[in-house]
Amino acid sequence: MTQRCGLIAVVGAPNAGKSTLVNALVGQKVAIVSPKAQTTRTRLLGIAMEGESQLLLVDTPGIFDPRRRLDRAMVAAAWGGADGADLIALVIDAKGRFNSAARAVVDAVAARPEAKIVILNKVDVADKEPMLGLAAELQAMLDPEAIYFVSALTNDGLPQLKAELARRVPEGPWHFPDDQVSDASERMLAAEVTREQLYLQLRAELPYDSAVETEKYEERKDGSVAIHQQILVARDTQRAIILGHRGARLKEIGQKAREELARITGQKVHLFLHVKVNPRWEEDRDLYKDIGLDWVD
Repeated sequence: MTQRCGLIAVVGAPNAGKSTLVNALVGQKVAIVSPKAQTTRTRLLGIAMEGESQLLLVDTPGIFDPRRRLDRAMVAAAWGGADGADLIALVIDAKGRFNSAARAVVDAVAARPEAKIVILNKVDVADKEPMLGLAAELQAMLDPEAIYFVSALTNDGLPQLKAELARRVPEGPWHFPDDQVSDASERMLAAEVTREQLYLQLRAELPYDSAVETEKYEERKDGSVAIHQQILVARDTQRAIILGHRGARLKEIGQKAREELARITGQKVHLFLHVKVNPRWEEDRDLYKDIGLDWVD
């Protein structure tokens, strides 16, 4: 059979469920997920197989109104992920209000030349009538190739969506081996897993301005891996929150991140974390490169 391969940009407003959708289509975790808005910061490629089709799913940061340099870099990464894509998959929260942020994304997508499909996500918790009204509105605004109703969390509608994506990517050789699931480096994956635990365990306690940098990723002779990371925050009060009483919170974050990394890599993981206060970490060009973002003036 003829091989197919195509780039699919997964875009949408924050918290539309893009990363959960990419993970579900790939069949395993390649992107971190948390209830915190704007969890995804950089373009990440999830690689899904469907028959003879290889789907290169670009999980992009949520598109929002940028106010800081980091925000601008994230939004640039989102639109950069759509450039040259064979298909734009616009993910909309079917249960949420179609607010100004979502409308701004739809308007921007409507102006782009790439073929588009709309994915109404979270249908398992959405009311039917408002959802159908939203679908009609999106049809009129975008005239997409198709609209799909799915739940990335429960897998509802995903087999049909995946088959549709497989049909729509162009003929051509696969770009990656059929058992590869992501293009993320080991260092970046490790940093993302730790950042996920920060968000999951601290929730609203930790403001958005934090980052994780993998300083060393060392394969040991016994088959294990040693990972040294620093967690960057802007203020001493944030450092105290992450450390917790006598370092208990940081220990718990490290334990959960280590367990997740061991599950993903199949290796024993030695994870060493320390917390550094740097009020100007968002102005560090090298850090942007490490976390997979371009410097945006």
